[in-house]
Amino acid sequence: MAEHGIGIIGCGMIAEYHTRAINEIDGARVVAAYSRTRMNAEKVAGLAGHDCRIYDDLGAMLRQPDLDVVCVCTPSGAHMEPAVQAARAGKHVIVEKPLEVDLARCDVIIKSCDDAGVRLCAIFPSRFSPANRRLKEAVDAGRFGRLTLGDSHVKWWRTQEYYDSGGWRGTWRLDGGGALMNQAIHNVDLLSWLMGDVDSVVAHTAMLTHLRIEVEDTAVASVRFRNGALGTIQAATSAYPGLSKRIEIHGDRGSARVEQDDLTLWDFQEKIPSDNIILAAIAGRSGVNSGASDPRGIAHVGHRDQIADFLAAIDEDRPPFVDGREGRRSVEIIRAIYRSAREGKAVPLPLVDDPSAS
Repeated sequence: MAEHGIGIIGCGMIAEYHTRAINEIDGARVVAAYSRTRMNAEKVAGLAGHDCRIYDDLGAMLRQPDLDVVCVCTPSGAHMEPAVQAARAGKHVIVEKPLEVDLARCDVIIKSCDDAGVRLCAIFPSRFSPANRRLKEAVDAGRFGRLTLGDSHVKWWRTQEYYDSGGWRGTWRLDGGGALMNQAIHNVDLLSWLMGDVDSVVAHTAMLTHLRIEVEDTAVASVRFRNGALGTIQAATSAYPGLSKRIEIHGDRGSARVEQDDLTLWDFQEKIPSDNIILAAIAGRSGVNSGASDPRGIAHVGHRDQIADFLAAIDEDRPPFVDGREGRRSVEIIRAIYRSAREGKAVPLPLVDDPSAS
């Protein structure tokens, strides 16, 4: 792999995960950190473990000669501006999920990167877990037969202190939504990746247990996929003490379930030899880190694998595994769910228009 100098834009909590991930990738290093809060930038620079320059001027950072990639880690509704500025400066762009908080802002990022001839990816590390990769392989191999049901459950817990810890949390403008857009979006992405395009949604959302936030802490949606299968999406930050997230895929010839990043069900009419290895792993599973009740309770391994794929895509002049258009898909589904809940009716996809006001 060629040497890549990476800059971190926005140095809050998730920037620490990006930095730890990059530290474990050969040929990559964090060389710059931009934040309006110097203490946060210093923390990221310290984690980088070598000479990492600190900036409070993004334009100056983007002129650093050894910088060729940026990670946008600002609040969700503030992804577009730095991503566009970086693309116009000729830098390849990694954007933490969600790509942006509405489709118009997603499209500006995608077009800016296309126009500048730089690569773009949206962070969805769950696609890189071995369990979810195996699930996708089974879907693509037709082992489920006709897909009939696809379900996503993210029943997590967040304290009031979590929402009070940052003025942007729980706002439409900067958080883009609540339990769906911030927490469950990883599973929404997985569900559409596994089951295929969504045809329509019918949904209800509510704010049931938290104060001083504009967005939902509880949501349910019924989904019809374009292939005819049905499904459900549940999302909450109101479910104490917080349960492991779950994806279930069903068809007329098999069923499988992933909890957090572990396979916990793997049952098909037609068996193959590798099933025994998977079933043995299920029997001996020990669990992994979970963000069910603690936003810091996640691992950075998926970030590492996704960023490594993105850097390889640059070197090999190919699209990354999760590009900007793939990142846009989950935002569109969630925006359709919000519209359905607001208007009280089924909403078809693709969305013809997506007003910024929610």
